[in-house]
Amino acid sequence: MKLLRVHGDDGLRDAVLTGDGRVVTLAGEAGAFDPARLRERAEAALADPEAQATAYEDVRLAAPLRPGKIVCVGLNYADHAAEGGQEAPAEPILFLKTPDTVVGARDDVVIPRGSEKTDWEVELGVVIGAQAAYLSSEAEALEVVAGYVLVNDVSERHFQLERGGQWDKGKNAATFCPLGPWIQTADEVPDPQAIRLGLDVNGDVLQDGTTATMIFGVAHLVHYISQFMTLYPGDVISTGTPAGVGAGQKPPRYLREGDLLRVWADGLGEQHTRLAAG
Repeated sequence: MKLLRVHGDDGLRDAVLTGDGRVVTLAGEAGAFDPARLRERAEAALADPEAQATAYEDVRLAAPLRPGKIVCVGLNYADHAAEGGQEAPAEPILFLKTPDTVVGARDDVVIPRGSEKTDWEVELGVVIGAQAAYLSSEAEALEVVAGYVLVNDVSERHFQLERGGQWDKGKNAATFCPLGPWIQTADEVPDPQAIRLGLDVNGDVLQDGTTATMIFGVAHLVHYISQFMTLYPGDVISTGTPAGVGAGQKPPRYLREGDLLRVWADGLGEQHTRLAAG
């Protein structure tokens, strides 16, 4: 099941994508992320013969959820670590993006003032569906996953790496986390370590990888993170990016006003975003 949120005349609405590529909005306003209730409402909408469907291209997409927190994993692909001249980590490197970085899959990404090195990172996002702390096993970890979502972990490398302190300064500008277009429910993702994902800038293919090459897989990450913080329904884990980021190009290549990004992953749809000046 593909679960979305759209902007309607009466506010933000939950929605579901039909098998023939149309969008059916669900009864009631969008609220806190409740995967069981959301599935129930989506099944009712799909079964309603009088439900109105809109072409996917004609809806105004919102992010498919508003995360409570976004836990990001750094250097989780060996090829990405190598392109930056860094060793593969012995344990997952964690940092946070704030919820106000989230925008929809067709919204602009705004280059912050003073930016010199705004960069891209296609990533697999893991959507948490149940409260979890101190999980006992990786098998238990997968049981709390509600689904998967496409993420672009936009980053300002000058702020991140050259301005002192931790990475947060380069990760948390407004619009720096395009999310969606939809959540693919976990029951329809048989193996999260077999997802191809990639990113184009102005039509140039710069990232084309697979989650099979993650250093730490999804089950390990959910289990590991739960040892350090409580995960809640609607939290998102952004699991790292393969090689091909702007900082890894030779010479480095960074985003400029007017650039167009296409970000994609198997089963998770595509993002089409434009770079705007801040």
